[in-house]
Amino acid sequence: MINFQRCEAMFKKIFHQTNYRIFFAPGRINLIGEHTDYNGGHVFPCAITFGTYGIAQKNNDNIIRVYSMNFPEKGVFEFSLKELEYTKEHEWANYPKGVIRYLIEDGYEITAGMNILFYGNIPNGAGLSSSASIELVTGILAAGLFDLVIDRIDLVKIGKKVENNFIGVNSGIMDQFAIGMGKAHHGILLNCQTLQYSYAPIILENYNIIIMNTNKRRELADSNYNERRSQCEAALILLQKELHIQSLGEVSEGTFEKYKKMIPIDVLIKRAKHAVYENLRTIKALEALKRGDLLGFGVLMNQSHISL
Repeated sequence: MINFQRCEAMFKKIFHQTNYRIFFAPGRINLIGEHTDYNGGHVFPCAITFGTYGIAQKNNDNIIRVYSMNFPEKGVFEFSLKELEYTKEHEWANYPKGVIRYLIEDGYEITAGMNILFYGNIPNGAGLSSSASIELVTGILAAGLFDLVIDRIDLVKIGKKVENNFIGVNSGIMDQFAIGMGKAHHGILLNCQTLQYSYAPIILENYNIIIMNTNKRRELADSNYNERRSQCEAALILLQKELHIQSLGEVSEGTFEKYKKMIPIDVLIKRAKHAVYENLRTIKALEALKRGDLLGFGVLMNQSHISL
């Protein structure tokens, strides 16, 4: 349960403002489609009710001040609208900073500073996309405070750009897309190559989706994520010697089995095979849900985790 009174009291105490607005962006889970987004395949995520809240208001100078109730020991980070460079010392604050920078670069008029208090009830590093959530809520609150009209998919793309170019994580677009385009009681089948998407109702009847926090921290910037992506890219380059493809997501199971001999390194075969087979599992998972076949859907999820 979110204690808004505590959040609001902290905002007033830190920023000495009583007039403010509250914004929210969810987190996400990915039901199936692991490591397929950056391989041009399909994913099947959905937004969740846990997420990131932003209490914000404009101020009278050109300074952005941000505070997180999740990291109170870090205090307030400050940066000017004219100094929106990545700074290691700003730690988590680089995520909202990057969003603000790219909004301005895209021509959106942010004409004053802001005071922002963030609070997220997503466990930090739990793999529920807390970074993408803070990126999207930053874009939403900037749009709200400055009356900006931002197409939601454009904002999704800005969030991905922050991860890739500002933070330095070669992630795909799934996290931001699921958060920015999420719909209650629905999953999203997303083609990460074309950004074509469709919503699928998730009707669980007597079943529940349980999210378990193992307390094993997972942060993309500090994980082997970039290494795995590089391995997939290396496998793709080898396959492209025989196949006219732009991504592993274009390869069928039969085609992969025929041409995997082009890949001489076992770990690269394993990474590429997962991307190919997982993409097809994700499409089958949507079909299972449409049939109401939750047991079949569960079998596909288990196969996905084994394949990893």
